[in-house]
Amino acid sequence: MSLKNLNPRFGILLLFILAAGVIRVVLGADANMSPIAMFTPVGAMAIFGGASFSQKWKSYAFPLLTLFASDIILMQFFHREYAQGLLYKGWMWNYASFVFMVLIGQVIIKKISVSNVVFATVAAALVHFAVSNFGVWVSGSTDITTGLPFTRDLAGLTKCYILAIPYMQYTLIGTLIYSAIFFGSFELVQRRLRMAH
Repeated sequence: MSLKNLNPRFGILLLFILAAGVIRVVLGADANMSPIAMFTPVGAMAIFGGASFSQKWKSYAFPLLTLFASDIILMQFFHREYAQGLLYKGWMWNYASFVFMVLIGQVIIKKISVSNVVFATVAAALVHFAVSNFGVWVSGSTDITTGLPFTRDLAGLTKCYILAIPYMQYTLIGTLIYSAIFFGSFELVQRRLRMAH
């Protein structure tokens, strides 16, 4: 395959996805796992991937592979205390939420506009909050206020969601900001490429 046959649009998309993974590792390396560690571009990466890749399998594969690679780096090098094998307890729920986020990008952003991107971002952040924190509760994770696993009842589930609200705020703000950067930058790059031809 010659360089002339390479699709510059695909290369730029891949570069954006990889940049999101690098930023996630840098922010996620925070030893205290503070809410600011949730201020990452991975939500925006999932929405952007869903909206931008023409082949659907790529829109799922590349964001999820980036999430997987950054998770392994974070768990094996920075947060060994949370690791269970390669990943962490309840990881499949987090990945399920990202599958939904990619789907939201595919369904909502048929045409890129500010309103579509904002709507998709809010929807994706809410879905991630609901699904991933249900996973935290159902996988028997520890309540940080008691040091014990969340109780297996509605009170335990409710407390799990309440404790996650500060993280949700950072996830939402991060996803909004990075979505604006990804979609805005990508549109500018595409415009430049069209002008160059």
